[in-house]
Amino acid sequence: MLFAKNILSFIQSLEFGVKLPNGIEVMIPFEEPATMQACKLFYKKFYSDNEHRKMIIGINPGRFGAGVTGVPFTDPVRLQNECGIENNWVKKQELSSLYVYDMIKAFGGVIDFYKQFYITAVSPLGFTKDGKNLNYYDDKTLQDRIKPFVIDCFERQFKFGINRKVAFCLGDGKNFKYLSKLNKELHFFELIVPLSHPRFIMQYRLKKKQEYIENYVRQLSSINP
Repeated sequence: MLFAKNILSFIQSLEFGVKLPNGIEVMIPFEEPATMQACKLFYKKFYSDNEHRKMIIGINPGRFGAGVTGVPFTDPVRLQNECGIENNWVKKQELSSLYVYDMIKAFGGVIDFYKQFYITAVSPLGFTKDGKNLNYYDDKTLQDRIKPFVIDCFERQFKFGINRKVAFCLGDGKNFKYLSKLNKELHFFELIVPLSHPRFIMQYRLKKKQEYIENYVRQLSSINP
C-alpha cells in the first residue's frame, strides 16, 4: 500500500478507549468530515509513494492546528498557502505551524520535506481541560493511562514504511524524557534526536528563531538512512 493509504487508514480507525481523568476530554479531529477531507487531500498529494520516511514526533494535537486540519503542525493558513489545499476554516494562525513551515521553506520546501519526513505525535489525538489545550504529560494519570494507546499507535505507524534508525522529538524536555523512556523499554528507534519545541521557540526565543531553524535543518539533514 502507498504511504498515504496507510496513514489515512490509520487515522480513520483510531479508537481511544481510555478512561480519562475528571475534567479532561479527548479531541478527535478526524471525526469531522471537513478535517478528514483535508487529510485525504494532503496525504494523497505528498505521500502517494512508498518512500521510507523518518518520524518527527510531537506531543499531541492542539486545538488550532492539527485539531482543526488533522495535519500535524499545519493550521488552516499553512494548509492553504503552503500546501495548496484550499479550505473554508477561519484563517487563524497557530504559532507552532508558523515556525514549522518557515523551517520547511529553509529545508527546501514542502515537496522535499514531506518526501523525507512523516510528522506524528506521541498521542495522535489531543486533549483539553477547561477548554484549553493539555499536553499528555501535564497530568500524570493521563500519561500513565494512555501508554497502551501510545504503543499501539507507534506499532501501527511503523508498518507504513518508517525509517527506524533515527527519529526526531519535538520538545527536548518532558516529551523527550517520556519518549526516551519508552524507547529504552521497547527499542522503537536506534536513536532519538531532541529538538526544541516550535511553540517554546515562538513564545520564548523568538529573537533567535532563525538560529533554531538553522539547527533544525542541520539536524534533520545530518543523519542519512
